[in-house]
Amino acid sequence: MRGIAKVTGVSGLLLLLAGSFSFQEAAFTPLAPRPDYAGLYRDGPRLAVDTRREGDSLRLYLRLPAPARLGPGHNLRLAVWPSYEAKQPLWQDSVPRRQQRPRPDGDGGVRLSFCVAAARVPAGAVLELSTGRVDAKEDYQEPTTTAWLRLTEAHLARPFVLTDSVGQPLLRRYVRAGETFGVDSYGLYQPVRWKRYAVNPTPALPPMTNPAALPAGPRVLPVLDSAETRPGEPLRFDEPGLYALRVGGTGGAKLRTLAVMVAANAYPALTTAAELIEPLRYLTTSQERQKLTDAPDPKRAVDKFWLDIAQGNQKLGKDLIRRYYGRVTAANALFAAHKAGWLTDRGLLYVVLGPPPSVRRLFNGEERWFYPEGSQSGGPVSYTFRPRPSTFAPDYYELVRRPEYELLWYAAVEKWRPPPTALTGPNAPNDPRAR
Repeated sequence: MRGIAKVTGVSGLLLLLAGSFSFQEAAFTPLAPRPDYAGLYRDGPRLAVDTRREGDSLRLYLRLPAPARLGPGHNLRLAVWPSYEAKQPLWQDSVPRRQQRPRPDGDGGVRLSFCVAAARVPAGAVLELSTGRVDAKEDYQEPTTTAWLRLTEAHLARPFVLTDSVGQPLLRRYVRAGETFGVDSYGLYQPVRWKRYAVNPTPALPPMTNPAALPAGPRVLPVLDSAETRPGEPLRFDEPGLYALRVGGTGGAKLRTLAVMVAANAYPALTTAAELIEPLRYLTTSQERQKLTDAPDPKRAVDKFWLDIAQGNQKLGKDLIRRYYGRVTAANALFAAHKAGWLTDRGLLYVVLGPPPSVRRLFNGEERWFYPEGSQSGGPVSYTFRPRPSTFAPDYYELVRRPEYELLWYAAVEKWRPPPTALTGPNAPNDPRAR
């Protein structure tokens, strides 16, 4: 299939041998030293980024959502920062339009691709890409025009990129069951070996859960099946689950591993009754969810569940459904890792508390989410997420849990469900003992 896996063209190879694409020195003002990243967690279109190592260069793939604007006042700008809290970038440039290789896609967006010298982007640095107007006083990060990427060793070393069925970079780490995709390697064609692992994705536990009570993950994941494909052959997995792709081995190329989550149905959207019922575990008891599952018409039972909460007010019931499941869908898109986004720690807070009004990223990679109210005194409250990368989830974050969050959490649940349903104790929604 054309575009699934290809050898870099001669002209592109000559450019790389001569060095990375040249850049024009930028005359723009760097952003505030501590920008607020909350805007990047708003639901909606966003600037997507992926990388591929090509010899001594790092290629960047971008997709600008519609309406994509480039040109005067909307130049493509690139900055590399030593950390999220750095006051000055290591360097910053403006990418000339002739080097962006712009190409429209079928959804009204624009795809771009360009290279930078790998020596200029050290591991651990933070890459900032922006196509919006620069305002040194503006702290808000617009997701349609701004993207940030912390460069790990994997980002800098992986010589391949996932592509869709027509050869365009996929720009996501999940595929849908039955969806055709490919692996586009730089240089020689490379075989792809894959394994499907037995995993039981568990939902995040409440923020007041004792860390010692958190279930430990298995030391070794059992392999359900595996196979090897010919170089350039398209991939398609019909069984949802966690897959590990090992690419390389030909011509002395090192084997590199990339984990891919294969999701059922129309992920990140929710289409089945089970997909609507499962996220309710953050608000309900296991008995309530079982009752919904056993109903003659589970989807209608879910509608009735929300209508009962709204005390028969259909307008309010529809609004509750729209807000809750809208958050679940957004969390799926934002936080997909080795499991669906709503199951992750960040997805837990996102669904119940809503998008964070303020987000700070620290030099060590931690994230802190701030909500203006929610503490016991009614004042602001913050939650800290620490990076917990692994082979299967390189971008995974774990919530720092504290017992003082307990009353705050039940108060947040009660905003969705008034008492007496939202009780404390073993019969309470989201109580670890009620699962």
